Amino acid sequence: MTANRTLPAQAQALQLLLLVVTLLLAPLTSAGIALNQSPNDPNEYRYLELDNGLKMILVSDPQADKAAASLNVAVGSGDDPQEREGLAHFLEHMLFLGTEKYPEPGEYQQFIRSHGGNHNAFTAFADTNYFFDIEAEFLEPALDRFAQQFSAPLFTPELVDRERNAVHSEYSSKLKQDGRRLLSVRKAAGNPNHAFSQFAVGNLDTLENTEQRPLRPDLIAFWQSHYSANLMTLAIYGPQSLDKLEQMARPRFASIDNRQLTAKKHPEPLYDLDNLPQKVTAQTLKDNRSLTLSFPIPSQQKSYKTKPAAYLANLLGHEGPGSLFDVLKRAGLAESLSAGLGMDTGEHATLDISMSLTRKGLDASDQILALTFDYIDLIRAQGISKQHFREMQQLANIDFRFRERGEPQHEVMRLSSLLRDYPPEDILSGPALMESYAPEQYRDLLARLTPQNLMVWLSAPEPGLTSPKHTRWYDTPWQREPLTLASAGADELASQLALPDANPFIPEDLELLAGPSMAAPQKLSEFGGLDLWYAKDTRFGTPKANVFISLRSPIARETARSTVLTQLLVDAIDTNLNAWAYSARLAGLNYSVYSHLRGVTIRVGGYSDNLHKLINRILLEFADPAITRQRFRIARQNLIDSLENQRKEQPVQQTSGFIQAALLEGVFPIDDRLTAAQQVTLEELQQFALDFLNTTDPVMLAHGNLTQASALNISRQVQALVLKDSEHTDVSRASVRQLPDGETQARLSVDHPDTGYTLYLQGQDTSFSERAKYRLLAQIISSPFYENIRTTRQLGYIVYATAFEMLETPALGLVVQSPNADAENIDRAIREFTGDFRTQLAGLGDKQLEREKQAVISQLLERDRQLSEASGRYWREIDRDNARFNSRKSLADAIQQVSLKDLQQTFERALAERQRALRVTTGNQDVNEQEVLEQLRQ
Repeated sequence: MTANRTLPAQAQALQLLLLVVTLLLAPLTSAGIALNQSPNDPNEYRYLELDNGLKMILVSDPQADKAAASLNVAVGSGDDPQEREGLAHFLEHMLFLGTEKYPEPGEYQQFIRSHGGNHNAFTAFADTNYFFDIEAEFLEPALDRFAQQFSAPLFTPELVDRERNAVHSEYSSKLKQDGRRLLSVRKAAGNPNHAFSQFAVGNLDTLENTEQRPLRPDLIAFWQSHYSANLMTLAIYGPQSLDKLEQMARPRFASIDNRQLTAKKHPEPLYDLDNLPQKVTAQTLKDNRSLTLSFPIPSQQKSYKTKPAAYLANLLGHEGPGSLFDVLKRAGLAESLSAGLGMDTGEHATLDISMSLTRKGLDASDQILALTFDYIDLIRAQGISKQHFREMQQLANIDFRFRERGEPQHEVMRLSSLLRDYPPEDILSGPALMESYAPEQYRDLLARLTPQNLMVWLSAPEPGLTSPKHTRWYDTPWQREPLTLASAGADELASQLALPDANPFIPEDLELLAGPSMAAPQKLSEFGGLDLWYAKDTRFGTPKANVFISLRSPIARETARSTVLTQLLVDAIDTNLNAWAYSARLAGLNYSVYSHLRGVTIRVGGYSDNLHKLINRILLEFADPAITRQRFRIARQNLIDSLENQRKEQPVQQTSGFIQAALLEGVFPIDDRLTAAQQVTLEELQQFALDFLNTTDPVMLAHGNLTQASALNISRQVQALVLKDSEHTDVSRASVRQLPDGETQARLSVDHPDTGYTLYLQGQDTSFSERAKYRLLAQIISSPFYENIRTTRQLGYIVYATAFEMLETPALGLVVQSPNADAENIDRAIREFTGDFRTQLAGLGDKQLEREKQAVISQLLERDRQLSEASGRYWREIDRDNARFNSRKSLADAIQQVSLKDLQQTFERALAERQRALRVTTGNQDVNEQEVLEQLRQ
């Protein structure tokens, strides 16, 4: 009896043991794939494939403040039915608007926002990617909401028509964006039998919703016939252990149906190959000129270990002495050049060489084409070199070895996309490394870079079209013609072409300095008035450093004219440096010379081994910039074009720009700068370059893998090369002008069908307490404002409420761009929202208030993940003259102290009463831009 009784217990124990073993082995089997990761990457990774076919990569980063997730679906606009263009994009919108478990349409967005996160999605040709980040402790409930969107969306009938209006608003908002307009030309002039030729965004016409043609059944049918777990790849990133992340993800995403679907193939070529070579010319709205040589090639997705396209692009896009770009720029024909893969559908791809042209370059486009083929011939004859491959391989290995942590949301978006095309073991290394020399692959690709296998895209504001067509949805004029390649006219320039020499900047000393990192920069005593801040920092495991040198000058922002001259001076220095410094950029060094409200800053960063060489050369250029008449004419014209193009930006960009010009000291209106740019002379610029350094207020930061002695040596270079004859002065920070009492209304003239509306509500002072109230109010109001104005009222696609802080002056900004409402109707809607929100704010409980506080604080105090993030934060504190480097902590403490009563008082003063308000609008109205601008600037 006793023995008989024990048999069932033993059997149960055996079953339990088998179950435990099965559960333990499941993740171990999935985790058996070892990922090739950077030696500097401390994260843990696990690859899984669920029973429903969904592929997943988990990333455990114990130091992460934020968690994030991204799900990629191998479905995009290329899957749209011909009679329902934009349906994939519309589906992307609809998945956010309620699920069986969470039916409220704004619940997901509100949850993410109230827990310190952000979310979004995008629809590409062959993929749709959904993503979010959030405070790490709330990852699990966020994943619960996120997964539901793919397993049990509601597609609520009453929301279908509302959201198609939102899609139409998105389409309307970008009708005058040259990027969208030129893309419409690419579609119209490409292969009409390829799905890429279809309209991808969608609008009220293509997403028609009538009794005769209801949209919802088509939407559901598309979801059921295209969305399937086996077409999905998921990445999740958080500080939790891999086991915990798997425990969160597995049951939630396993519930997504596997409909056993296959990703759509696109066997058709992107261009009509029988009609090549061909030239397509399109008209732009902005004053920009571009030329692209696009060569059809086979898909490169399977060649990721050898990267033949990258090898050739490295040579074609090189900017060093004798390169194609260097010759074109010195001849005054081109301003930028890039080379690389264009589109890759998995079947076909393009290798593109793209240039921005000067006016002279536009007239010489045939000569540029001929010169480009001269350079391709040079590569064909001499460019296939094992030495050049080894150099590229060495630099790729160094960068992979010292890879720094990325921002969680960016990482999951990247990984979920890569997981579709790369084997899991290569997902981290595959995009970065070059494994082997493949000269036959390089030559095969070069054989396709011929004048007969070429599509040329040319765009300009006045391209001289003789019999243009117009694209259907964006009304962009364009025309197509056979391409005849000029064989002469480039001989003189062709003789200047040369392949790149060996890179002298490849770092050799990659050792990290011994000893602990400094908690914050310290000010070192130094002669000559240069304030030197120094911090040794090797926390991020990379032998890199960043050096900032700010040459503050009282003449930099005295007038609109001096602002223009400062920009032209920076252009001259950049131009003189570019060819020489390009090899440094390839070798992991980077630099920028930029103007700001107090003068000019030189920023140099990257591997510390050769940092001093690059800094020395930049200082030499700054001390004695060579400014040729040709370069001056081009740079001045570029500046004029840029200023005129700002008048062609989207309405809300122009309303925000007006606010900055009106209120920021040292920022001048576009018209003032435009007049100055049209009048300045070369001689005036040359004199300005000499005067700029006569009196300065210099400051420097050296941060990273640098010794104190190295920092002092660099500071002595600054002294010797640019400050030797300079008199020290104090250049104070700019400030923000205070608005007059009440509401000021400015009405702008903008050539755009949409109405732009920005309501700027200024705080009382720059105290941490006041800044905290506005930050917190912006956090709490943002989701209800979006839900009310965009989702419920359907006033536009671009709708947001944000903290509009300038130079520590707090403000709240309410922004709307509408295709169907004028400025008065938008304002009326906002006033109605304000009345409703007063009640909502009064009912905010203590728990929810604390939740919203923590959301803001978590974003403020997020840990630095890369050296550059820490350097930038230190540099901003130095600019504020905050030697304690504690602004983030002070603001976070102030946010913690804000009460509901404080918020209500701020709300009443700022939004309800508009005590200090500036309302800037565009549309069909009486313009008073100049009058208000002068009033506010006085």
